[in-house]
Amino acid sequence: MPLQLFLAAAFAAVPLTLYLPPVRNLTSFVEVAETLVQEGAGFTLQWYRTFRRGARRIMLLDTYTLALN
Repeated sequence: MPLQLFLAAAFAAVPLTLYLPPVRNLTSFVEVAETLVQEGAGFTLQWYRTFRRGARRIMLLDTYTLALN
């Protein structure tokens, strides 16, 4: 019985190995993902600064209009 269970589990897991890429392909994928993250960091920082500047302008405008009333 345990042997049959082991063989059933082993043969059920064999198709799952087709979905996993080989290690040599995985490392190139990691390199590309790392490059994308590094390139995107500059754009994220620029977007964050622009967002803060815009939010500050809106708050200053709101404060100015409340001071006039």
